[in-house]
Amino acid sequence: MVTNDVAGLLDEARGLHAQTVALRRALHRRPEVGLRLPQTQQAVLGALAGLPLRVRTGTEVDSVVAVLDGARPGRTVLLRGDMDALPMPEDTGLEFASATPGVMHACGHDTHVAMLVGAARLLAARREGIAGRVVFMFQPGEEGYFGARHMLAEGLLDADPPDAGAAEPVSGAFALHTTTQYPTGTVNLRPGPLLASSNVLRITVRGAGSHASAPHQGLDPIPVACEIVQAIQTMVTRRFSVFDPVVVTIAQIVAGTTDNVIPAEARMLGTIRTLSETTRQAVHSQVARLAEGVAAAHGLSAEVEISDGYPATVNDAGAAELLSSAAAGVIGGESVTVMEAPLMGSEDWSYVLQQVPGAMAFLGACPPDQEPGKAPGNHSNKVVFDEDAMAAGVATYAGVALRHLAQPD
Repeated sequence: MVTNDVAGLLDEARGLHAQTVALRRALHRRPEVGLRLPQTQQAVLGALAGLPLRVRTGTEVDSVVAVLDGARPGRTVLLRGDMDALPMPEDTGLEFASATPGVMHACGHDTHVAMLVGAARLLAARREGIAGRVVFMFQPGEEGYFGARHMLAEGLLDADPPDAGAAEPVSGAFALHTTTQYPTGTVNLRPGPLLASSNVLRITVRGAGSHASAPHQGLDPIPVACEIVQAIQTMVTRRFSVFDPVVVTIAQIVAGTTDNVIPAEARMLGTIRTLSETTRQAVHSQVARLAEGVAAAHGLSAEVEISDGYPATVNDAGAAELLSSAAAGVIGGESVTVMEAPLMGSEDWSYVLQQVPGAMAFLGACPPDQEPGKAPGNHSNKVVFDEDAMAAGVATYAGVALRHLAQPD
């Protein structure tokens, strides 16, 4: 049953659908990568113009933070939409496909921005009935550029300037992520770990080169590198619980220049994914010990470098329940699903959830003529999202904000 505080939101979102789609398509045609997104930032500012919002932009990054002050004091809720695209070509054949060579909105961030603008419009229209405030976070640089961390450093959660009046700190934060893995218009989430942490792993095995016909005269790094790859997989299955998953993938091995030369070194590149910080640190130390030990056993050396990466995205249990309840009130309980297991992808929304109780959910947007989970997925050059799902996203964003603001302190 639709409750009073979110009644009519889905119909209102459908009434805005043409505007939501138009903004999404404009963004899709002009994708930008990284922390500097001048065209995207201007499109967002233009779309928000005329709404009763206090807007500020980032200094080191092209972010937008817009604040809607309700008619009465109260709690503060944050809603986020990431804005950046991926450095990859588009092969969808859409009439509004990317006009920027080698850049594509392949992860649905264009839909996130359009839905968040739509939610701002819905909530602005209800301003007189709102106690508290809503912070709309338009974030660059999610795709590996630590955009959320930059925005936090620039004061995303800081108190408002003195002339803005007293305001409660942010007490809840919510985000949606579009995907073709679920039926269109559904909301899918779980309490606790939702997405994994990520780290880039680099291993360099150093030996001694020689003629390929006389391997005994050198120290061949290639078979040692292969042994390290196999040993890592054994380590994952024998040192870590299946109930606290670990994924270590070596995705690239580079060594040698020709057929008759044993190279002096082999380089490996991969990723580490975990769902808890304790396990993350344990994997880091054990991978280093393993690689160095295997190399030493053969008289070679190994250098292990693990670069900084996103933490695990962990949904607060109460916030996840609130988001689930709000979505059910807006789109119907039959369209809300509790996920059985986390996904091993990663998200820099994790930085916000480390500081504020909150949650992320996946918004299904699989085209109706395709099968969820089998349609081209996020980060595919052929991914197509069902735009009809965006109305559910707009209404869910607005609904969870209203539900959070209505809670007692």
